[in-house]
Amino acid sequence: MHNFANASFSPEVIEAMTSALKAAVATLPEPVHSSHVNLIAESILRTAGTGERNPSTLQRIALMELQLQRRD
Repeated sequence: MHNFANASFSPEVIEAMTSALKAAVATLPEPVHSSHVNLIAESILRTAGTGERNPSTLQRIALMELQLQRRD
C-alpha cells in the first residue's frame, strides 16, 4: 500500500470513503482477494485526496482503476 501516513480527512469524508469501499467490495465476485481490496482502498484514498467526496464517484473510479490494474 502506498504511504498515506500524512493524509487527514474529516469524519464526513471518512464516512464517504467507507461507504464507497463497502459498496465497491460488494460488487466483486467471490472469493474477494485482499489485493483487490487494497487496490480499491488506495484508489479511494487517492481520489478523496484530490477533493472528491461523492461515495458513488469514489466507488466508480476505484472499480475502473481495479479493472485497468488487473489487465496489466
